[in-house]
Amino acid sequence: MKHSVLPPLCSLFLMVLAPSTPAPAQSTDGAPLTLHLRSLPKDPAAAAVEKTVAWDPKRTVLIVCDMWDHHWCRSAERRVAEMAGPLNAVVAEARRRGVFILHAPSTCTDFYEGTPQRQLARSAPFAKPPVPLATTERWGTAWCWTDPKRESVLPIDDSDMGCSCRGTKCEIRTPWTRQIATIEMAPGDAVTDNGQETYNLLAARGIDHVILCGVHLNMCVLGRPFAIRQMVALGKKVVLLRDLTDTMYNPERPPGVDHFTGTDLMIAHVERHWCPSCTSADLTGGTPFRFAEDTRQ
Repeated sequence: MKHSVLPPLCSLFLMVLAPSTPAPAQSTDGAPLTLHLRSLPKDPAAAAVEKTVAWDPKRTVLIVCDMWDHHWCRSAERRVAEMAGPLNAVVAEARRRGVFILHAPSTCTDFYEGTPQRQLARSAPFAKPPVPLATTERWGTAWCWTDPKRESVLPIDDSDMGCSCRGTKCEIRTPWTRQIATIEMAPGDAVTDNGQETYNLLAARGIDHVILCGVHLNMCVLGRPFAIRQMVALGKKVVLLRDLTDTMYNPERPPGVDHFTGTDLMIAHVERHWCPSCTSADLTGGTPFRFAEDTRQ
């Protein structure tokens, strides 16, 4: 699946604007990231388990998954736009504290050809992963499919692709061309949607802690070659930012709950089968993000 590439003049403009050599991410005093992790036992009747960990920011990456400029579903695109500002604030604070930022707008990396962020990903020295990387393709990248040995069937039915718009459903197409411009790409960040490039970047920096955010949790945040299933398989310590994600879920499909409860069910699935979660408040000291349409008590 090919997407638009910047014309030569636009590529030159981007290269002129950006420094030729990415500067290292700024840091404060190297203070650890204090994360309050929540996970769920396999037994659905058991209570959530919470613990506090301290992560070295220089050994941590924040991966932004598929926060595209457009989406085929109007409601999904609206929620991405609403979430992008708060997510950018989290990215900026994480970067300031020394966390490596990896932007992963799948199938759109051609847009960034010639930029320092794309060059950084391309130039990282090859590192052999401890396990084979996913190679089966889905939606334009390698894909890690549902693992029946590790997880149950997803708790929401996304067989209709999850458009939650009322009335006439949106036509499925590929309108995205880049990451939404609200999320800044700064010097020292990298851009890739490739599993090997991702592993190369992490290996070169000694990174073994991964924080995932972005969309959509029941699809790309789990399945992409830089996302939860692959990072867990590589032996990384993975955490989901549960307030900065969303799902493709249509409330007209089982289990028949509202969209945001459907997202919560997916978060619980991840916490039970894959990795713990925390909120952006652990990084910013502020209030966790909440969609305006989420009026639940």
